[in-house]
This record gives sequence, C-alpha cells and structure tokens, in this order.
Amino acid sequence: MSDRVLNILLVEDDEVDVMNVRRAFERNNVSNPLFVAGNGLEGLAVLRGDQMPKERRLVLLDLNMPKMNGIEFLHALRADPELASTSVVVLTTSNDDQDKIDAYNFNVAGYLLKPVTFSNFCERITALNKYWTLVEMP
Repeated sequence: MSDRVLNILLVEDDEVDVMNVRRAFERNNVSNPLFVAGNGLEGLAVLRGDQMPKERRLVLLDLNMPKMNGIEFLHALRADPELASTSVVVLTTSNDDQDKIDAYNFNVAGYLLKPVTFSNFCERITALNKYWTLVEMP
C-alpha cells in the first residue's frame, strides 16, 4: 500500500448513511479503504484490533448512536494513549451547540452536518477528500 493511503473508519449506526458514504466515495473516486463500525464500542474495537492498519487513520464519526455515542467514543479515544492522536471528523445530523462544543473539546479536526440531499452529501465528501489529501498525516 502507498504511504499516501488514508485508512478511514466510519463509525455510523444508520445503514442508509453508510450506503451514502460508500456511494459518495465511489462517485468521487475516493479510493481510500473504508472500514465501518456500527457504534462507538465497535469503533474502538476496530481501532484496537487487527482488521485496520495502525497507520494513517481518520475517523468519520456520527454522534447519535446506541451503546456508545460519539461523545462517549471521543472521551474513550482521547483517554487511550495508543489512540489519543487519531484524527476525527464528526459527520452528524446534530446541530446542537453543546454537541459542537463537546466535540471540539475533544480536539476533533472538523464538525460537519450531514446534508439532506445526496448531491450535497457528495460535495461534502469531495471537500473532505481534498482536505485529507492536502494535510500531512503521520
């Protein structure tokens, strides 16, 4: 694998949103490997396990999930010395100011609202793809 490949973990419980991310990646020719976890607990298990490379990781995180929500996930992630430096972009429907404050207090790289239409969703993925291809990540 190229040293420019970014391994992306989508932590999302909504299957339609997972499908939309996959479709948006395909439409925008995003070739980065996409791993999926259905909630925060599964996301932590993926990051701690062997199914995803340990290098060059980015988490796309929903906030409203069962078992362990996104804020709880961020708390656990930042408390784990092995995972604390993992880059996270929140991708959620929550426009709640407290959610934004909480997320940024856990040093997320960005907070994006999920758009209503698929074409707008694709535009967000295009912008994200441009961002993560420009940013130097370890």
